[in-house]
Amino acid sequence: MSTDTLLDIAREAAKKAYSPYSVFGVGAALKCKNGKIYTGCNIENSSFSATVCAERTAFYKALSEGEREFEMIAVVGGREGNFEKECTPCGICRQVMAEFCGKDFVIITTKNKYTLEQLLPKAFTFNLSD
Repeated sequence: MSTDTLLDIAREAAKKAYSPYSVFGVGAALKCKNGKIYTGCNIENSSFSATVCAERTAFYKALSEGEREFEMIAVVGGREGNFEKECTPCGICRQVMAEFCGKDFVIITTKNKYTLEQLLPKAFTFNLSD
């Protein structure tokens, strides 16, 4: 599967976002090593701290189905269906990725491709020998 296809899937997921407060929809398409794709969108809440990002939605859907091996994730975000500016995962989402993915896990945006190590160097883990 091409990165463009994965970005297209993320764009479709972003259209399902519930973002009445920020009016900033985000979509994610998470590709597992077995080829399965899990999507997510951001879901806001008026208490704000209960808001869930698209990336975590996709990860939690996959994890709840027993997935544990991940290859890459595509992330898009924007206002009014314009998802062409770069949108990178927030710090909390990066930390969730660090829990389940290696440093070489790939994050694709509309403008760039990153590794998790590039976006979250020296991630916190309980493995203090790294």
